[in-house]
Amino acid sequence: MRVGVVRETFPGERRVALVPGVLASLKKAGLEVLIESQAGAAAGFTDAEYQEKGATVVADRAEVLRQADVLLQVRTLGANPEAGPSDLEHLRSGQTLIGLADPLIEAAAAGELARRGVNLFAMELIPRITRAQSMDVLSSMASIAGYKAVLLAAAELPKLFPMMMTAAGTITPAKVFVIGAGVAGLQAIATAQRLGAIVHGYDLRPAVKEQVQSLGAKFVELDVAAADAEAMGGYAKAMDEDFYRRQREAMARVVADMDVVITTAAVPGQKAPVLITREMLTGMRPGSVVLDLAAERGGNCEATVPGETVQVGGVSVLGPVNLPATVPFHASQMYAKNITTFLLHVVKNGELQLTADDEITRETLVVRDGQVVHPRVKERLEA
Repeated sequence: MRVGVVRETFPGERRVALVPGVLASLKKAGLEVLIESQAGAAAGFTDAEYQEKGATVVADRAEVLRQADVLLQVRTLGANPEAGPSDLEHLRSGQTLIGLADPLIEAAAAGELARRGVNLFAMELIPRITRAQSMDVLSSMASIAGYKAVLLAAAELPKLFPMMMTAAGTITPAKVFVIGAGVAGLQAIATAQRLGAIVHGYDLRPAVKEQVQSLGAKFVELDVAAADAEAMGGYAKAMDEDFYRRQREAMARVVADMDVVITTAAVPGQKAPVLITREMLTGMRPGSVVLDLAAERGGNCEATVPGETVQVGGVSVLGPVNLPATVPFHASQMYAKNITTFLLHVVKNGELQLTADDEITRETLVVRDGQVVHPRVKERLEA
């Protein structure tokens, strides 16, 4: 069976689906790997490195797309809506795509692949169960995003993060408030702690309080009740607007006292909840920074503009997008480990298994044999 990897075409995407270091495990499983020339160049991996590990480097992108039985991508059609369609003419019925697909938002892309008879596994849908942890792409990439978010905020803030005792006097540490204690939030907390800031964390799920405190941060408790705030899989559950309104009112006092606020709240398949209003920004000190990790999903801050930095009353609001692509070497290493582990899970005796008997396979399989088979994606497609 031939596994193909092509250069990513999404604007600014520098990651690659496979790195040379994972090819030995695929070769051991009897899989042949085809790599488009320069596919890993932006991430720091040369064609020669792929060849040394047993891959066949192909100059023609269309040839890789045509020959591969399974195509591994960082961003498949749904997650690459502008440039992705140009590859469709080279795909054939019976092929399988594996990668990020944004299926709960871009359900139409799944429908297009179904019409062409192309099977699709969406890596966003990996279930959060113990035996799937090594395949969890969202957690891997969120960890990178949380780390990089703190570095960007520290660079923007006109203050130093740590306390310093100098001959010119004592510099007080910056105060950082991280909203959302999922993977990205916990990594942001840990990174801000390492930089010497005084860190506070908040999440509407009471169960994460211990995790926040274990990293040395102070857990902020708001007088806002949230019954059943955790959805299936450990994600935060979408709440009603009345809850978010009360949450914003309670949070305003905390935000006003902070130098940096990093927001990470996201609900899979939905627009991000607004947690920071323009009014709250006006209550912050000039020079303060808000970094919104939910910018690509509409933003947790009312003033966020995806991909830009805007000023509101002297407060800088950063809306970075695709942060993992800004550290493509290690992001690609992590992504490649996730997707390789998944591929070897669904390949048995050199053949791809598309059965729904296994939970991991069932939860990630979106399109099979010309049909959209994932219930949630199918529901959105038919809406």
